[in-house]
Amino acid sequence: MAAGKHFLQFNDFSRSQFDHLFERTRWIKEQFKAYRKYWPLQDRTLVMIFEKASTRTRLSFEAGMQQLGGSAIYLNTRDSQLGRGEPVEDAAQVISRMSDVVMIRTFEQDIVERFASCSRVPVINGLTNEYHPCQILADIYTYIEHRGPISGRTVAWIGDSNNVCNTWLQAAEVFGFNVHVSTPPGYEVEPERAGLYGTDNFEEFADPMAAVRGADLVTTDVWTSMGFEAENEERLRDFADWQVDAEMMAGAKADALFMHCLPAHRGEEVAAAVIDGTQSVVWDEAENRLHVQKALLEYLVLGEVKS
Repeated sequence: MAAGKHFLQFNDFSRSQFDHLFERTRWIKEQFKAYRKYWPLQDRTLVMIFEKASTRTRLSFEAGMQQLGGSAIYLNTRDSQLGRGEPVEDAAQVISRMSDVVMIRTFEQDIVERFASCSRVPVINGLTNEYHPCQILADIYTYIEHRGPISGRTVAWIGDSNNVCNTWLQAAEVFGFNVHVSTPPGYEVEPERAGLYGTDNFEEFADPMAAVRGADLVTTDVWTSMGFEAENEERLRDFADWQVDAEMMAGAKADALFMHCLPAHRGEEVAAAVIDGTQSVVWDEAENRLHVQKALLEYLVLGEVKS
């Protein structure tokens, strides 16, 4: 079993573990691009539990497990006993006896923590209200592919201090880069909710144009995350000055990249000219969910594998 049994928050892993994952991602992606079969997880089973809707998470995990030679089973809480009040701990006891690894995409972080505490197999956080570690795993790998090491760089986060923002902040502490966060008043980072040990790697800016100054990467997300739909109209008003547009990108470094975890709302959090422009790497970022998660599955099930 790998040293990190579960991947529930980004800082569950050390820098050396991430370095291993990224090296494996590079090699596994090369096999995929060359149509070379690599089936280290043959006869292994991934159970995917969804309480929140998904496109990229389901597709990347299901396709990824199959490409590693294993099988993936989709469970929606609406169609299982979990949706009828079965205790999370009981479900974990049963599901983990019938599978080799579990991925959960749900609301409260407490749910994945409770599930993992009773699971006999590794558990992966596919997204919660608090964190989105698999997304940032893909984002950092994408940055490395395009620009090299991210240590010492500056990431500008523009918009809501949501689960993706929280995870960028954790990643900054692991990798030693800086995050400039700019949110409207009332939407600031909550360090305790973000799971931060310190505040040395991030700075908050009231002005988003100041936040992007000198940034190597500019990134954002939808203004209204799942579960906050009732606030949509209010958020559209509050975030009106936080759209990442061409002027904002011009304020960052000339070679700065733009990222978005998708789905995106053109004309709201990002201008079409930016997300469809030359600095955008959102499609590479989306594809890399597949490859980093294959490396993660391999690592959690088999431990460190050498090429």
